[in-house]
Amino acid sequence: MVRFVHILKKLFYKGLEVLDISTLVQQYGYIGIFLLLILGIVGLPIPDEVLLTYVGYNVYLGRLSLVTSIIVAICGTCIGITVSYQLGKMLGLPFLERFGPKVKIGKKKLDATGNLFSKYGGILLFIGYFIPGIRHITAYIAGIASYRKTYFSLFAYSGAIVWVSVFIGLGNLLGGNWMMVEQFLLQFSKALWFILLLIVLTFIYKWLSHKQSSK
Repeated sequence: MVRFVHILKKLFYKGLEVLDISTLVQQYGYIGIFLLLILGIVGLPIPDEVLLTYVGYNVYLGRLSLVTSIIVAICGTCIGITVSYQLGKMLGLPFLERFGPKVKIGKKKLDATGNLFSKYGGILLFIGYFIPGIRHITAYIAGIASYRKTYFSLFAYSGAIVWVSVFIGLGNLLGGNWMMVEQFLLQFSKALWFILLLIVLTFIYKWLSHKQSSK
């Protein structure tokens, strides 16, 4: 219990590390995964990809069920992003401007995400999971913009399914080498996700152009 309280304090003031995540997952199992993902998606400093990959590693070891882990993780993610959406809708931009910097959501990130969302809308909700720093803001921006709940659910929840499945699958596939994902993310994440974003946006642009020209 003392260890749990210590980790909670660390979460709110510094952020969690791999050792903290492994402790919580080993002690609290699916409930720990569920709660950590809700808090991480809302914006608290939790390395979500590392958490999911570690869950996949535990699946590889036989400690957790693959299907149950994916379902629990999807539920936690969907609840977290829905909470963010509702907070944005109810409290608006002043809420993010005031409390955002405390969880490393500064004005530059808000402006950049807002501009992207105004251009690409729900598509950003889907691919935003794979872009560090964007994942935690898109739902707030969608709520602030009063984005239609049906479209929000479609893009945000389908993105959650893909994102969760990819990283739990990676952890299961890599097994004992699961920490390669963390090292890769630390070294190459910004460039990798920027390139991924460009590829996806280029594909969408070409698809829309082709669709209009065929009319």
